[in-house]
This record gives sequence, structure tokens and C-alpha cells, in this order.
Amino acid sequence: MRWDIFCQIVDNYGDAGVCWRLARSLTSLHGQEVRIFCDDLPTLNLLASGVDPEIKRRINIQPWEASHNNSRHPVETPDVVIEAFGCDLPNRYLAGLLIAPKKPIIINLEYLSAEPWIADFHGKPSPQAHGIPKYFFFPGFQENAGGLLIDPAPADSLACSATVPESLETHWKLLRPNSKRISVFCYPGAPLLKWLEDLGRLGEDFDIVLAHGQLQQLQFSSSRPKQEITLPKSIQLISIPFVSQDEYDWVLSQCDFNIVRGEDSFVRAQLAGKPFIWHIYPQEDRAHEVKLAAFLDLYLGEAPQELKHAVIAAMTWAMPAEWYQSIAGWRDHSKAWHADLQKKQADGGLAARLVAFVA
Repeated sequence: MRWDIFCQIVDNYGDAGVCWRLARSLTSLHGQEVRIFCDDLPTLNLLASGVDPEIKRRINIQPWEASHNNSRHPVETPDVVIEAFGCDLPNRYLAGLLIAPKKPIIINLEYLSAEPWIADFHGKPSPQAHGIPKYFFFPGFQENAGGLLIDPAPADSLACSATVPESLETHWKLLRPNSKRISVFCYPGAPLLKWLEDLGRLGEDFDIVLAHGQLQQLQFSSSRPKQEITLPKSIQLISIPFVSQDEYDWVLSQCDFNIVRGEDSFVRAQLAGKPFIWHIYPQEDRAHEVKLAAFLDLYLGEAPQELKHAVIAAMTWAMPAEWYQSIAGWRDHSKAWHADLQKKQADGGLAARLVAFVA
């Protein structure tokens, strides 16, 4: 089938990351024909760098404006149009669909959520005045939701390799032999500097792998002259360059603890099987707090009470001294959660469920 994916980037990397991972899953694993129309091609192309050229060749990446001039012959109208995260289709593109002899199915692909109510709306029709069939598709952890975007599976990806990616060789040589590794990718609102200062008092050595832009974010949050950062000697900051999606997956797999944000890195942190903090995208109406609580209800459903308290404290940015004593139990829980995810997504997860739903 032919698929057109429309992606308007709100959260910089996250939205593009989901759309790109979905596109490569549909093409490489399910033999679909995919175009992406994106309003931020530089970000999308950065995430797509380093991918097998054969996989990338199968995906037709176009600027958002190119959708206004549909180059396909009318008989090649897409079978499926995806409005990623509820973005509106360009008017001229929609007008082209209305006069096409064959109407596609439009999928409103929503954000991932663990909230129970999504199962009641997943797969339901959304009647439109123009008459083209449109449906809600809710990614989720529940078996009766849209699933998770698990491709490529960790067993098939760079994440299993012990070989350091070329782009990270220089930075990885800075790691100390007996230190714990923590990757950091969070929003500006996090109390990261204070968090690192507290971490440095725990009596262990930590190497902090900062994603692209995090060092500048830290410096900006510093109240010291010339934006200097002063941390205990047990803390070493290592700032890495912008890396491709697969290389970032590898970083998550190589760290002992991960701080992530957005939807794509949130799922990949769980698939890495390590403890993590999800810095969920903050919303003015505080809806993010409800979403975080819903996920923690699922994530900690079988956990002992002490671990529940520790993880909830960590996820809400309590200082490490308040919860780090539970890290061993959290590691075991992360491995068990990862195994359970793999079992529940054995059907192929989001991409496979989308193909089956459309068929």
C-alpha cells in the first residue's frame, strides 16, 4: 500500500523521531511505500543519518510544501494518509484527495498514552464533512490499544553492538573504567544542575553523557559568573554531538541510567531495559502530570511499595539522595518490564497493528 505521513514538528526531535521510525518500519518490515511530508527537513534528515542507505532509499522524504503539488497520477492516490499527532492536512492536498477516483483512509495518529480511556477511542471512526473515512489510532501499552513503536527491536539493532559508533569514539574514550554512566536528554525546566550536585554527594563516580545542546542548557541555568559549572570531582560531564536515531539507541543501551524526554526516547529507554527518568513534555494545563501518573500506575503495578515510592520520587525530580538506595531493585524491575513489553508487543507493535487495521 501507499502511505503519506504528515509531520509537523512541535517537540523538535520527538515528533520527527516517531514519524521516521514508523516510516522505516512500514517500508523495511512490512513492504509498504511511504512518503513523509515534514515542515522541518533538517531535523528529520539528522535523525535519518547513519541509516542503511537501502532503507533510506525506500522512503520518499519531502518538504511540507511539496504536498501542494501531488506528483502522483490520480490512480496512485495514497491508500493511507497519516496525520501524525493530529496535524491538519494542507488544504490543497486535501482538495486533491476529494477529486481522486479512489479515496484513501485517513489515520489520526495520536500521542502515546497509558491512560485507560484511550482503549475506548482507539480505532473508532471520526466522521468528516468531506466524506473521506478517518479513524483515531492511539498508541498504547494495553493489548487493545495501538501498541508501541518497537522497531527496530533491540536484538536487531545497533544497540546490541559492543562497537562504539564512529561519531562517538572520541567521547567514549573519556569514560572512566569504574564509573556509572548516566545519559541526559531533558527539557530546560528540569532542576538538572541541582540534581547533579546532589548526585555527586553519593560517594560514587558518575560519567554524565549529555545529549546535544544539554551542556549549553546547563550553563544557561547556572547562576555563576560566565555560566561556569562547578560540580563535585565524582561527576564528569561528557557532551556528545547530535547523533542519528540508531546511535542514540546505542547510547541508551550502554548507560546504567537514562534521563529521556519526548515519545520516541521514552519508548527506547524502556526497550534498553535500564532505569530511567521520563521528563514528560510540560503542558500549561498540567495534563502531563495525569499522563505520567497513568504510566507509573502501569509501570509500577507489580513493584513492591518501597520501589514505587523511590521511582515516583525520581520521576518527579526528587534529589538522588532520596531514592538512589533503591537503584538495584529498579534495575531488576527494568529488565522484567522490558521482557514484558517484548511479550505484549510480539505481534510487531504499532507498525504491524497499523497495517493490520488498515487492511
